[in-house]
Amino acid sequence: MDQNLQKAYVSGVGRIAAWADLLDNINVFPVADGDTGRNLIISLTPLRQLDNSRENVIRQLLMSARGNSGNIAARFFSGFLTADSSDMLPDSARKGRDRAWQAVADPKPGTMLTVFDALAEILEVLPVSGLTTETLIEGDNKYVSAVTEHLENAVRSTAETLPVLKNAGVVDSGALGMFLYLEIFFKSLAGNTEAFRPVAAIFKDRLRISSSFTKKMERGYCVDTVIRSGDSSEETIKKLSEYESVVVIADKGCLKVHLHAADKEEARKRIESLGDVVRWSEDHLGSQTENFSGQKASVAVHIMTDAAGSVTRKDSRQLGITLLDSYIIAGDRSLPETLFTPSELYQSMRDGVKVSTSQASLFERHQYYQCILDQYENALYLCVGSAFTKNYDVVINWKQKNDPDNHLSVIDTGAASGRLGVIAIATARYSCQTGDTDAVIKYAKRAIDKCEEYLFPDRLQYLAAGGRLSKTGAFFGDMLHIKPVVSPTPEGAKKVGVVRNQDEQVRFAIQRLETSLEKDSAPFIMLEYSDNRAWVDDMVRKEMETHYPFANILVQPLSLTSGVHLGPGSWGMAFLPAEGPGS
Repeated sequence: MDQNLQKAYVSGVGRIAAWADLLDNINVFPVADGDTGRNLIISLTPLRQLDNSRENVIRQLLMSARGNSGNIAARFFSGFLTADSSDMLPDSARKGRDRAWQAVADPKPGTMLTVFDALAEILEVLPVSGLTTETLIEGDNKYVSAVTEHLENAVRSTAETLPVLKNAGVVDSGALGMFLYLEIFFKSLAGNTEAFRPVAAIFKDRLRISSSFTKKMERGYCVDTVIRSGDSSEETIKKLSEYESVVVIADKGCLKVHLHAADKEEARKRIESLGDVVRWSEDHLGSQTENFSGQKASVAVHIMTDAAGSVTRKDSRQLGITLLDSYIIAGDRSLPETLFTPSELYQSMRDGVKVSTSQASLFERHQYYQCILDQYENALYLCVGSAFTKNYDVVINWKQKNDPDNHLSVIDTGAASGRLGVIAIATARYSCQTGDTDAVIKYAKRAIDKCEEYLFPDRLQYLAAGGRLSKTGAFFGDMLHIKPVVSPTPEGAKKVGVVRNQDEQVRFAIQRLETSLEKDSAPFIMLEYSDNRAWVDDMVRKEMETHYPFANILVQPLSLTSGVHLGPGSWGMAFLPAEGPGS
């Protein structure tokens, strides 16, 4: 595959990741469950590994696809990825379009299928050969403008095609996701990945759900499953089409199925009658639609932070926080850290699978910042400490060129994991209580000064694997049952103590609380778990409640960036003293 084409395929994934929250916020079709952005990221992340075998990447796309949108998109890319050069794009677009339509039991215009139609149409009309030549790169690149304008019109049409979208006053979430992908895809081919028209300016009032829209409360389950079956006949697929929102993909003796079922047990029995179930995941539609709200909370300043701060997707939805993910790589799997299942990660680590972390690309990070500017008048990025990543330098350099009016404020918190999470959550809560942007920024700075964190690794081998401890030291430490206590500081992670067992870990934590907090005070305490939630919730939390009965205690999963370096069995504690009068 041509290198420029490969880069173009990869670039689209980072753009969807940056805009995923917006896609979730307007996701009302086929059900208002607010997960299109999440599902597209999970489904398309294998494209980041196109330096591997293309056949393997296509298979990973099909097997990892989640949700209605993710499965349809994966099927499209199984055809679209067959191009080896830009000259082949018209044929690959037709192939992808046809496969996407064929995968859906009840295909609907007014969805991403309409965008695929538009792509195939425009590439038939406009020749693609020579796209990367000097002639097309000059000026404003009329070719790319013509293609994206055609795709824009297709996205706009979705708001008038489907009644539910018309009632909600929004464009289709999946269609917008594919537009965002394809716009950067063609810009990348033409050598221009910097200049974008603001998404809000393109689609204007079609990116916010109407206050008069009433969502339908759904029942049942959203199921994604893989069946190993030699039979992919029309009769087999027809049996599955009795369910709602069915997408079926046949691939090398397997059927990848997405459907909505009222009774998950009945659905599983029927599916098992068709072959061996090798993968199964389910989401409760009632819970998703109940929790979904496309309306943003009113805040003085929008908060952004790094997912390395032990802030969950649930927190971000409830408080309106934007999370910038790092990526977790476990074996041949790579996902944003907030979308990687913790139990799978820690089991992989216990099984000896090689696990590592990586930052989002520069382009993806830039898109996150641009997404913030496009949507919010004032925003505050509480950035992970410079000792841990270069994110602060990246955003400051970007701001100098793109934010002359200083709509995005940035603070280097010097923090990571739970300390960063406590600072971000406390600041977001404060922002919901005041209309004063400057007051929020001052509060964040006070929280940074006062917040503390202590991390308790269970085994030293994982710190050694990450280069943070010698392998010899890890061996003798584990043999002697020595467990360090680590605190993330602005200068980096520092060892602040040594204990021998869990009881001593808990005593150390209580002693640190007693040193920093007044008796009978009401601090904000975050307890972080790895694969030991029951122990942290039952034992550690109860001990904290005994000593600080008025504390606001939040039990959270340890950020997986920290989890990779600390390993299974680890836990942590971060805390912020309550502010007194006049603070």
